[in-house]
Amino acid sequence: MAQARPRRFAPLKEAAAGQHHDLPKLQGVIFDVDGTLCQPQNHMFTEMRQVLDIPRSTDILDHIYALPTPEQQEAAMESIRAIERASMARQVAQPGLADLMAYLDAREIRKGICTRNFEQPVTHLLTKFLAGSVFEPVVTRDFRPPKPDPAGLLYIARSWGLVRRVQGPKDAEVAREVVGGEESGGESPGVKEGAVGHHEVGDASGLIMVGDSIDDMTAGRRAGAATVLLVNDANRHLADHEHTDLVIERLDELVHVLEHGFASRETT
Repeated sequence: MAQARPRRFAPLKEAAAGQHHDLPKLQGVIFDVDGTLCQPQNHMFTEMRQVLDIPRSTDILDHIYALPTPEQQEAAMESIRAIERASMARQVAQPGLADLMAYLDAREIRKGICTRNFEQPVTHLLTKFLAGSVFEPVVTRDFRPPKPDPAGLLYIARSWGLVRRVQGPKDAEVAREVVGGEESGGESPGVKEGAVGHHEVGDASGLIMVGDSIDDMTAGRRAGAATVLLVNDANRHLADHEHTDLVIERLDELVHVLEHGFASRETT
């Protein structure tokens, strides 16, 4: 559920020193994978659409989930997994990746992942570039509904103990919308279990979503998280998007931002 803008968090250097601050404390950071933790491999999506015979305007996962039989869905899913497996050997870490993760670990900031990739390339990236740095939980496309739905981010928030009470009928309807997609076959029942019945939903208002796509920015905004766009030549048009709170060109730019206090960009 989207929060009022602008978004701000207390400087981590003050929190580390035990200083009181009126601004909210950052509770964790959620990362996308392809194009965020590793450099973008946009050719993958072109190849996926070619093998599925769908236009650029069609969402890849929506197309697969809409196929009429489980056998067709699995065959289509395996065809895109094969492309991801071939591409994962060519993964290149984003500039500033190691420095940002070392900083977050030193400041004891929780880290999670929410991606539309499947598990194998995610594990490969973490093992190759970030061994010893903990990301928990890791939400892959086995979790449904995927981004741009906020359910994955809210699941992460809930797993970290970040919840809010449902205040009334409007909030209850939002909660049902968030968790309702789980009925279609999601594998993370912890989101759904008791979320509406116990009048609690995940609260992502203390989190930051870092990504490179409109799906990342929209999922973050809908979840109530602050959003950070890692900009590149292909996604520069998203820098001024209403769902983008802050824009960076390298991951380690976030070190200075968080140390001195996150503040969303000025918008008109």
